Parts: sequence; structure tokens; C-alpha cells
Amino acid sequence: IGSSPAILKLKNQIDRCSPTDAWVLILGENGTGKELVARRIHKNSKRSSYPFVEVNCAAIPEELIESELFGHEKGAFTGAAERKRGKFDLAHNGTLFLDEIGDMSLATQTKIIRILQEQRFERVGGAQTIQVDVRVLTATNKNLEQEITEGRFRQDLYYRLNVIPINVPRLIDRRDDIPELVDHFLQLFSPLKGGKKNMTDSAIRKLMQHDWPGNVRELKNIVERLVIMTPGNTITADDIMQLGSKPTSELD
Repeated sequence: IGSSPAILKLKNQIDRCSPTDAWVLILGENGTGKELVARRIHKNSKRSSYPFVEVNCAAIPEELIESELFGHEKGAFTGAAERKRGKFDLAHNGTLFLDEIGDMSLATQTKIIRILQEQRFERVGGAQTIQVDVRVLTATNKNLEQEITEGRFRQDLYYRLNVIPINVPRLIDRRDDIPELVDHFLQLFSPLKGGKKNMTDSAIRKLMQHDWPGNVRELKNIVERLVIMTPGNTITADDIMQLGSKPTSELD
């Protein structure tokens, strides 16, 4: 959402790469909307009628990552009561989105690099080789080149993933989009209170003065809070100050 130069550039990059099968590395701070970029690429691709499968690499324990990605056979380990298809298998003909790829351990990086390249794998405890056709999108908030220098990310994996890099701008770099984003979030959350609320120009100006370290996610949370906690139908600058929300001290 938005029409600033930064967001128009992002939309153009998405539109150009979406129809291809090229792998995309999505870079940006937390809260900028990297997952939305991945979903839009998939939606605009020729794979859109097939699954979009997301994996949060930071949320899966290392001892379970192989089972999660590649699946396992019944009895492969304690607790494996039945066969399980992995994320690669589930994403066949579609898109596999590896979020927080920069948080994946070196051991796991080593295990997946050949599989990513060849798109062939065996389930844990299995002997059958499974061939898949997936488009891989990845995202991270880390500087992977620095991670490589410090020995935390494999250089060969980086070059495999970094076919098309897309940088998602910070909200502070697209301030002019804030009024449009606020209007969108007001429409999204106002039904919770029985009708669309409005925000005064002075309130929007106050929001535009904030640096938004949490980016769009922080703005979304603040607007939801204002919709719920403001008694009237119009949200004013005073309402923002009275809520004790994060922007209060910075905008005072």
C-alpha cells in the first residue's frame, strides 16, 4: 500500500520478477512486510494455483528441521507414528518461502544446499528419492554478507539464493505512505467497534513525525490500539498522546 517512490520501486521489482521462476532473496528490517512481498510474488506467478508453503527457519529446533523440511517415514524416530510429508514435498509445483533464512544454523545450511540445488531428497528414515519442482523465495533481516564474513552463513548458499535481491524499504523511508496505510488500517479494524473511525489531519501528522523502528507492523498495532481504545468516532492527536502509546514521548 502506498505511492511513494520507494514503494513504487518495490512494486515494479515484484511485477518484473513474479512471472519468472527466478529465486528471490527478500531483505528488510522486521515489520517491513517481507512475507507480503513473497506472497505477492507467488500470487502474480504462473505457480499461483499451486501451494505457497512458508517455513520460519528461526522457529524450528535444529533437531526437527530435517523432518520439517523433508518429512519422515513411520518409525524413523521416537514419536514418528506415521509418515509425514515435508515442506518441500508440500510445495511441489508451487512456492517454498524460507523466512528468517539468516537464522538457520550452519549445520542445516550444509544439509539443504544440495537439496535446494537438485530439488531431490529422501524423507528421514526413508530410502526413496523424491523429486520436486519448487520456486524458492527467502527472506532475512540480517546482512548476509556480514554473516558470511563472521562465519555464520555459507557463501555458496548465499550465492544460490541471491538470484534477485529485493530490498523492502523501512517505513521511515516511505513516510508519505503513512496516511494511506492509516486509512487502510482504520478500515480493517473499525468493524471491531461497529463502524469506520476517522483520524484528524493533526493526528496523522503526529504519526508521520515518528521514526517507526517497528516499521509497518508497529504502525498497524498503534492504529488498532487507537481504534479500540478511543471512545469517539474521530481519533485526534490528543488521543494518541493520552493512550501512552510508543510514539507519545517521541512526538511530545
